[in-house]
Amino acid sequence: MAISGPQAMASLEEALRDIRREETDIGKRLSRSAERMGKIRENEAELCRKLAKLRLDPEMQKQIEGRLSGAEKQARDIFKSISALTDKVEKALFAQDEKIEALAKSRHATLQEMEQAQEKLKGISSRVADLVAADPQYEALRANVDELQTIANESLKKTEQAEADQEQKGRPYREDPLFMYLWDAGYGTPNYKANNLVRWLDGLVARLIRYQDARPNFSMLNQIPARLREHAQRQVAAAERAEEKIDEIEAQAVKKAGGDPIRKSIERAQEKLEKLDLEMLRAEDERDRLAQEFSKLAEGKDERFVGAVQNLAEALESVEVSKLVADARKTPTKRDDAIVKKISDARAREFDENKENKELRKRLKTLERRRRELEDIEWEFKKSRFDDPRSQFGKDELVGDLLGEFLRGAITAATYWGQWQRSQSWRAGTNDWGGGIGLPRSGRRKNSSRRSQYNNASPGGSPWGRLPRSGGSTRSSPRSSSRGFSRPRSGSRGSRKSGGFKTGGGF
Repeated sequence: MAISGPQAMASLEEALRDIRREETDIGKRLSRSAERMGKIRENEAELCRKLAKLRLDPEMQKQIEGRLSGAEKQARDIFKSISALTDKVEKALFAQDEKIEALAKSRHATLQEMEQAQEKLKGISSRVADLVAADPQYEALRANVDELQTIANESLKKTEQAEADQEQKGRPYREDPLFMYLWDAGYGTPNYKANNLVRWLDGLVARLIRYQDARPNFSMLNQIPARLREHAQRQVAAAERAEEKIDEIEAQAVKKAGGDPIRKSIERAQEKLEKLDLEMLRAEDERDRLAQEFSKLAEGKDERFVGAVQNLAEALESVEVSKLVADARKTPTKRDDAIVKKISDARAREFDENKENKELRKRLKTLERRRRELEDIEWEFKKSRFDDPRSQFGKDELVGDLLGEFLRGAITAATYWGQWQRSQSWRAGTNDWGGGIGLPRSGRRKNSSRRSQYNNASPGGSPWGRLPRSGGSTRSSPRSSSRGFSRPRSGSRGSRKSGGFKTGGGF
């Protein structure tokens, strides 16, 4: 069952809310555990003082009392300070979550306004479609665009095939260390430089592996994709220029039919979305900072907390205290045994707390990683306009089983995002006369639900495909999800604007 862009966006936001909620819950549990650990240590210190009163002379009692009391007081003061700071950060975290939720609601409302305007624009488009399509100039331009699109697609196919050949047929050359040694040295070219002895030895190697026969073939394998790439880029550019002329005619037709105010309202909505998304980005980054601070406090990693705990632990594990407890265990008196048992129980509880906390910390790190990855996907989703009301996805498991697999770590963020990209299409009517404002040009193609595998609706790409990145010999799919995510993080100023989206056409 297909899901719409806004529905998909809402599912991603809900998943993010769940992750953030669990992050906060685990942080609270760790914070409460840190408090319990502090109290356990304080209780252990008190038990040691009681034991000292029973077994030691006043001078030794005073010595142990002084050491334990000083460490205990310092720890108690710092624990109290850390607890207050943790509460403060937790409240700030809650406020930030509310801010993010408010921004998300405002964004959904803006998308609804945009959808209503798009439907109005679509109605105007349908009224003037036949009239404009009958214009000989438009008909000729459209035929030219279709032809250029076909040429561009064929050029891209040839480029991809050449790069596949480069990868497959060039592998034996690259895996031959002697051949690659001579190739990297530039042997047989004006760039080759070596002394006489090395030249003589290289000549022996070249004759041994018949390098002069193999070098032209490998060179051609590397040159063909580059030449085809340049040719394909020229064809794509020509198709884009022709498409711009179509855009202008369509925009003028909509304007004459009274659609200009609606078009401008859609543009304003898009500008508002841009601002909301940047606000959301800053809010998420601030929340990320607060979450890290909260985790640090809750996990007991604050330097003051660590110092106080260490100081108290050293006092409890000092030679005097250790000897006191050890001697008490050797003497079978009821009062000694009762205190020693309580000390042992306290240390057992501390061990159990540490064991449980280890798992919680591990889970917290996993959640933090998943949240950041999902925020990256959310940013790409918005940047690609996949949340547009006219966007749709053919696989509802993207917000079900596949989302669950990603959250469990069974698939990577890049793989999950690639599934979104491959499933996305523009709903019927979002093509030639469907109100294509704000969509990648591919949204205006005649068969929006059956896009060519070379068609790329992602930002910055042409409407007929994205060429694989230059500079490498490996094959790259035009809709590859292996590229890094573009979401800026704290300290950078980002925008989700992309040249691949049209705001001037009306169809």
